[in-house]
Amino acid sequence: MRKNIQGIAIAMLLPLLMAGCKKKEVESVVKVGILHSLTGVMAQSEQPVSEAERMAIDEINAAGGVLGRKIEVVLRDGESKPEVFAEKARKLLTEDKVATIFGCWTSASRKAVKDVVEDPAIFGLLWYPLQYEGLEASPNIMYMGAAPNQQVVPAVEYCQKNFGPRMFIIGSDYVFPRTAGAIVKSYLPTVGGETVGEVYVDMDCENFADVIEKIKAAKPDVILNTLNGVSNMPFFYQLKEAGISSKDIPVMSFSISEEEVRYIGTDLLKGHYVSWSYLQTISSMQNLSFVSRFKNLFGGDSVIGDPMEAGYIAVYLWAAACEKAGSFDVEDVRMAAKGLSFNAPEGTVTIDGENQHLKKRVRVGRVNEEGLIDEMWRSPSVVKPDPYMSTYVWAKGL
Repeated sequence: MRKNIQGIAIAMLLPLLMAGCKKKEVESVVKVGILHSLTGVMAQSEQPVSEAERMAIDEINAAGGVLGRKIEVVLRDGESKPEVFAEKARKLLTEDKVATIFGCWTSASRKAVKDVVEDPAIFGLLWYPLQYEGLEASPNIMYMGAAPNQQVVPAVEYCQKNFGPRMFIIGSDYVFPRTAGAIVKSYLPTVGGETVGEVYVDMDCENFADVIEKIKAAKPDVILNTLNGVSNMPFFYQLKEAGISSKDIPVMSFSISEEEVRYIGTDLLKGHYVSWSYLQTISSMQNLSFVSRFKNLFGGDSVIGDPMEAGYIAVYLWAAACEKAGSFDVEDVRMAAKGLSFNAPEGTVTIDGENQHLKKRVRVGRVNEEGLIDEMWRSPSVVKPDPYMSTYVWAKGL
């Protein structure tokens, strides 16, 4: 009889014990979303960013996690389509119940996700790793890339000083390239420069014959390139086939990092220029260690570009904000993030409490024979982000 009673008691308690174990298991992790294009025209650029973000997560987990919990990744594919980014972001926050999202590349995808995270019924937080066009400061986005005054304006100043005042703009037909173009056109006349041509093409454009004819006719001193994704390869190939080398007309690109150099080809890009905050060739011990760890994980021929490093930074800053807040709550984390600093591979960065962008250095680099990017110039100190270009009189009409 006693055995039967014990058996019945155990049978009744077992579901409760299992539920308790399950609850403990659930509470031992915190879920985060990684939302990048793993397919489509932007996959070549975005997939490496997700790898850098997962590397940071693995490092944090190995050190004990965040607030005593291990980070669990929920990976989603934005398919290079803004509407898919919005759909996947909504599912991550409402169905997967992630604490935050790391992701996006294009401004079109960011703006689509912005509408989701700003929805009062959802109120999520996106950590965005790309330089972008500015004119935005959402309370629901942490901007890890450069604002225009930390990339576009310094690069144009470098071009004018080193190549000449006549500039031709080529870009993809969406938000960032067109806004960057507007910034350049507003700025150049104030310093004696001139926009001698401006063309925008579809993201998947493969035929640049007409564009190259316009470049030849305009005879610019430098080309400012805001093409994104796979269209960069045919552009640089056809530029070379037309007999235009970096010595003839240098190209300053705003969305080509070391990863893009690898798949576009060193033979097409050597001698051309880029503007970023991070370059793999930075010689600091912090960066050398970062590069070594990444290569150990993803192979010795791996390369690291600015958006990848910014994605890595984002994870560490989110973890630090959670620890400071003692919570994963979005508003608590957002407030705790203000003024946080991180000793990043690019140097120390700090979240500006006024606009949730990073204070960071500016660098101009040139593609070398090995397919890496040599630093040609850097700002003497970190530059405060000014996403609305409020300190520039010429920008008031933007």
